[in-house]
Amino acid sequence: MAAPQSLQLSSVNNVEIPVHIIHTEENQIQEPAVDEFDYSQRGQWLRAAVLGANDGLVSVASLMMGVASVKEDIKAVIVAGFAGLVAGACSMAIGEFVSVCTQRDVEIAQMKREKLKGSSKSDENDEKLPNPAQAAAASALAFAIGAVLPLLAAAFIRQPMVRMAVVVAVASVALVVFGVVGALLGRTPVVKSSARVLVGGWMAMGTTFGLTKLIGSNHGMQI
Repeated sequence: MAAPQSLQLSSVNNVEIPVHIIHTEENQIQEPAVDEFDYSQRGQWLRAAVLGANDGLVSVASLMMGVASVKEDIKAVIVAGFAGLVAGACSMAIGEFVSVCTQRDVEIAQMKREKLKGSSKSDENDEKLPNPAQAAAASALAFAIGAVLPLLAAAFIRQPMVRMAVVVAVASVALVVFGVVGALLGRTPVVKSSARVLVGGWMAMGTTFGLTKLIGSNHGMQI
């Protein structure tokens, strides 16, 4: 702020009256930077990637645990796991593609209605449209990445019990990592997210192992 300046003005009685004119500078207040990133914009690929990796890991690990409960042959376990990887990746890709295509059709229809009313910004809306192929590829790739982890863990272990223990351990560590990554990217509570993913994976593997062993053992099935 500049210092006040004094001007001498003469009145009708020849009395000098000091008049202070204060020059003020425009205050420039810098507001703290605000994170303007729209996290909902990356929700599409984040959801597809995290869910795909988690599904691949849990599905294939559970499948391998189920087969291992009634069949000690490592070849049978690996083949079952690989079949689950291929089938699951294809299923995830197709499901995600159909889902995002439906979402895209709904948004395009809404854009047409807004355009008729004259309230649509076509360029901005086009950029926000979801990409079905991108979402499908992300889901398939993420599923395959998650599914290959238990396969690699079991591929080089011959002892059946040790093999199952290693699969569970590797799956548990990977589930925690997926939970942490998803929480950090989405800015959600890390502990809560990781615990939810881990407990869900344990439940899936335990249920598959128990039910498969029950059916395969008590009913005299030759597998």
